[in-house]
Amino acid sequence: MFKWRLIWEHFKQMNPYIAFGSILFLAGMVIGGTNPAFRAFLDEQLKGLGQLAEMIDDSKNPTLTMMIFIFLNNAVKSILVMYLGALFGVLPFFFLVVNGMMIGYLLKTTAELHGGGYVMELIVKGLLPHGILEIPAIIFACAYGMRFGVLIFKAVGSLVFARSKTGNVSRELESFVVRTVPVMVILTITLLIAAVIESTITLWLLQM
Repeated sequence: MFKWRLIWEHFKQMNPYIAFGSILFLAGMVIGGTNPAFRAFLDEQLKGLGQLAEMIDDSKNPTLTMMIFIFLNNAVKSILVMYLGALFGVLPFFFLVVNGMMIGYLLKTTAELHGGGYVMELIVKGLLPHGILEIPAIIFACAYGMRFGVLIFKAVGSLVFARSKTGNVSRELESFVVRTVPVMVILTITLLIAAVIESTITLWLLQM
């Protein structure tokens, strides 16, 4: 299960889903940065994040609290979208788009308030240090969720229309679920490292 060669081969098989997930995330960024129709929704999301930031600042150990919150938030959501993707891939699809919209809207709002130069500084200092790990991990999790949804769709289709193929689809689905276990472990470790970076290095760079 944890043989690196098998894990790497499975990653390569997931390339179309990873590519599609990346496109969805980038599309979300464009929508969030250009479409005012979602402004109220995104403002509400940012307001919620601001309230969480205040709660973390008021805690006894803000750095540790921030690290734990970021890690648990990202890890739990990533695992959920992997397995709840079984609901025909709907959840990971929207999760990627909404997360992309949040980043796109944040960058647009920052540009309006502080100018384009500050946006580049925000990307370099506030996004890249941890985002270089966190964003790919989230895209990977959603890619697996979408693949899970496709396999469930095939399984339902085989039950209804092609019962002779049910055994093949069942084996494919079982093999996929087994392969998600090492992926889940890898993503959890990656998101833990990203949370440590975000709560220390990223925060330090933004305060400079």
